[in-house]
Amino acid sequence: MRYLFALACVAALGSYGCGDSSTGPSGSGTLNMRITDSPYSDAKAVLVKIKELSVHREDAPWETVAFPNAVTAWVCDLKKLEGPIDVLGGSVVPAGHYTQIRLVVDTATIYSDPSGATTPCAADIPAPTTGTSFPLEIPSGEVKLNRGFDVAAEGTTTVTLDFDGDKSIQIHETGNGRFIMRPVITVKGVGEQQ
Repeated sequence: MRYLFALACVAALGSYGCGDSSTGPSGSGTLNMRITDSPYSDAKAVLVKIKELSVHREDAPWETVAFPNAVTAWVCDLKKLEGPIDVLGGSVVPAGHYTQIRLVVDTATIYSDPSGATTPCAADIPAPTTGTSFPLEIPSGEVKLNRGFDVAAEGTTTVTLDFDGDKSIQIHETGNGRFIMRPVITVKGVGEQQ
């Protein structure tokens, strides 16, 4: 009987040890995403609607980063982001090493007059009611950034993205002129707090 009891204890300890040998840090941390813009000189307003923001952790599925107030999309006027940094999103995510950031741009429009936005980004920004506008064609609305960063358990990581308006927007003359956006976004900085 003692022999069986000893075997049961060894088996229990063995299974406990196996379950405890997880890879990477356990727990979760806070990930904050911010956005700024390099100047685009040929417009007074550039409204960009982002419909998805997510991050990829090693050996794990993509994690969605929520937009403020849990809205389903986030609109930014790139002209109002020239210099200022605004909130793009934030979530509590599993701790660990992340290797990619993904943004999906839904629509974008360029305007000859400024927007009435009071903040650079919001759930909705009213389009200018005067002047001219051109929709921006987005051949590939998905942008993936290969930039690693860590989210520590119980810590906070802030990632700042730079949406480069000048490099993103191109004018292609095809009789009536087409405005095309191929989003050029870089990681400007990563800050971590324990």
